[in-house]
Amino acid sequence: MGEKIRAFIAISLPEPVLEVIARAQETLRGLGLNIRWVRKEGIHLTLKFLGDIQRDDVEKIHAAMEQATKAFSSFTLRGEGMGVFPDLKRPRVVWIGISGDVEALRALQRDLESQLNGLGFPKEKRTFKGHLTVGRVKGRLGRTKLSEALEAVRDFRTASFTAQSVVLFQSDLRPGGAVYSKLAEVPLKSA
Repeated sequence: MGEKIRAFIAISLPEPVLEVIARAQETLRGLGLNIRWVRKEGIHLTLKFLGDIQRDDVEKIHAAMEQATKAFSSFTLRGEGMGVFPDLKRPRVVWIGISGDVEALRALQRDLESQLNGLGFPKEKRTFKGHLTVGRVKGRLGRTKLSEALEAVRDFRTASFTAQSVVLFQSDLRPGGAVYSKLAEVPLKSA
């Protein structure tokens, strides 16, 4: 049995977009909420969480990514609005929504799911909702305080950015937070 690694497939964000997100996190951090904020270098648009994989499967996954992205040109997205999963009563994750060419994003994610299903990675049962995880709730949060915090960033929006490639990342869980490293990258065609 080979070495196991934790992996996922995502779209990376450009530095200026990450900077805007980090400033919004600072605004919310100042409100004293019991939230563990994701470091800006850890923010990405996840398309498929793979979990623990065999390191030997990286090449097969890379080939599936190449197959899934063949029909796709780069497309434009933006971060817009903030919310929580699953809901305000039981918040677990603080997220930023995605707008722009979300149809292309959904189609790309569906094609990836289909290709990876052929390799034994089951399709996600939940409907794909493109988002950026920016915080994880620790313990309980008062609904009123959280609602007020989300109201403070209601009009949040990043600049548009171009999804230019799909990346297979390795995720190393460490005490200071997860550290991500690229295992493979597949560029999308120029629009």
